[in-house]
Amino acid sequence: MRGQGVRGQGVILTGMTERSESGGADPDFRVHVVTQAIRLFAENGYESTTVDQIAAAAGVSRRTFFRQFRSKEDVIFADHESLLQHVGEFLARSGQARDPWAIVCEAAGVVFARFRENRDLSYRRYQVVQQVPALREREIVTGYRYERLFVEYLRPALPDEPVLRVVGFAAAVTACHNYLLRGMIKGDPDTTAEALDAALLDVRRTYGVAPDSRVEDEVVVLRYPSGTTIDDITGALRARLTEEEA
Repeated sequence: MRGQGVRGQGVILTGMTERSESGGADPDFRVHVVTQAIRLFAENGYESTTVDQIAAAAGVSRRTFFRQFRSKEDVIFADHESLLQHVGEFLARSGQARDPWAIVCEAAGVVFARFRENRDLSYRRYQVVQQVPALREREIVTGYRYERLFVEYLRPALPDEPVLRVVGFAAAVTACHNYLLRGMIKGDPDTTAEALDAALLDVRRTYGVAPDSRVEDEVVVLRYPSGTTIDDITGALRARLTEEEA
């Protein structure tokens, strides 16, 4: 099929095989192959679908397929690999100039937004993964890799924080994100980006790192017996506030 237009699921790919044979990892090419593979898995079953069928549906050779993906299992989670890299770069760019706790929550939002943009594909993958125990295990491992990225970012950003506190925060963020992500993929209208923001704000409040959970300035309260004059109370309060400012 070299040099020919290949039609697959409404997508025309002209000359894609030549570019892929040269070893280039064109993101559009990978997304196209992933889309075709998951479509076949959903229609025919994971075990019944062969690499040759995926390659044919994507309009590429078997050799090209194995240049980009090591196995059928890899092709299912291929977009996770690119997304993990993207999240790592997002965290690196964010640095430590702003609140690291908030940046991790923003990174979780980046992941959520990416899968919301491709919800139909994510839902098909969800259906396939639920039917194959080995794929469910791979999905768990993949989820942990996001959590590990958060921990690896937070530890140097917050060197004075106890390790278990950092690990617990990353785990809580990941768990909230994954719960809402599954709901969004399955079509739950309440699992929105706003719901995720609210849930992650609650996590930050629980850990005492949300802006509105910081310790406020001490409030000075004075008690005087009945009959004390206003001038005496005002003078005592003024003196106490002067002491606090000093």
